[in-house]
Amino acid sequence: MPFSFIEEALKQQKDKHRYRTRIVTSTDALSVMWQGSDDFINFSSNDYLGLSHDSRVINALQTAAEKYGVGSASSSLVTGYHDSHKQLEDKLCEWLGYPSALLFNSGFTANCAVLDAIGKKGSCLFLDKLSHASIIDGARSSEADFKRFAHNNIEHAESLLTASEHKHKLIVSEGVFSMDGDCAPLNELARLSKQFDAPLYIDDAHAVGVIGEQGTGSSVVKPDILMVTFGKALGTSGAAILCSEAIKEYLVNVSRHYIYSTAISPAIATATCAAIDIAQTEEWRRERIVENVQLLKQGLRDDIKTTDSNSSILGIMLGDEQSTIEASQSLKSKGIWLSAIRPPTVPVGQSRLRVTINSNHNTNQINKLVSCLNEVIV
Repeated sequence: MPFSFIEEALKQQKDKHRYRTRIVTSTDALSVMWQGSDDFINFSSNDYLGLSHDSRVINALQTAAEKYGVGSASSSLVTGYHDSHKQLEDKLCEWLGYPSALLFNSGFTANCAVLDAIGKKGSCLFLDKLSHASIIDGARSSEADFKRFAHNNIEHAESLLTASEHKHKLIVSEGVFSMDGDCAPLNELARLSKQFDAPLYIDDAHAVGVIGEQGTGSSVVKPDILMVTFGKALGTSGAAILCSEAIKEYLVNVSRHYIYSTAISPAIATATCAAIDIAQTEEWRRERIVENVQLLKQGLRDDIKTTDSNSSILGIMLGDEQSTIEASQSLKSKGIWLSAIRPPTVPVGQSRLRVTINSNHNTNQINKLVSCLNEVIV
């Protein structure tokens, strides 16, 4: 039977408690979501600043859709590059302090595009062990060698760089790691970058808009290449690469991911500009996240094991897949939506509940989460 491995693979997923299904839901601006007629407080969304339902972002989207239409209808190198795309690129450059920006349909695509294009023979990519799947896939699809240093371990990264005889080196990490919620040692990585003449690439998907003054994330250390996404703190969709003019032009000319993809919606580009304006100026949103995270950490029982997070992401470590699924289901019965994260998203033995806190969560919602976690986690 052709592709007979499919059924066996699905059976193995079920046997290991790793089987994944999609669930139809809806949500509102107050972090409440519905599955059918049941409602839950949503602690699994990446809408960190609560902008996906902000009326100003929605109005910008509607106005732009009436002007440009819903889609771009072409790749950027044919007729799909609109003035709204140029305006968004310019706004990103001004906000984050880079000479050039290039838009992509997703952060996954952007990471794959850059690493595939830059990773030529004679090169070596040095990745943090916990780098996102898109970074790993981008490295694997490239012609470059790649090595992975222990998570946030500067000494290990330095030893790998010292031993390398490759002509071209690139250091790759994340501003905030999506599953653990901890931050990369950016200043130390920047030091290695300078010491070994190895440009620094940072995936800032979970940091931009959330970390730093005006939400500028990891751009404070000016990585040579910065990837930012719009579908998290900014509440829209898409992504961008911030870089030099030369790197941008190189990607425009050689990146298959860019050349052969339909450009992002021009209406989404305009909505993202509106979201950036809000993210820059409304500091209370970041302050609220910090307050909410502190309230959560202070309320949890001392024996509940969590990740060493200093961001809006906190992992509640449970270890095995089955107990993590059971805890997630118990929380749903109490009106808390908290997704179970299992291998291969995280290493075997490190299954967890991944809590994401946003600026729209109120004190009562955080207190309910704390109470339910303290009751469910045994």
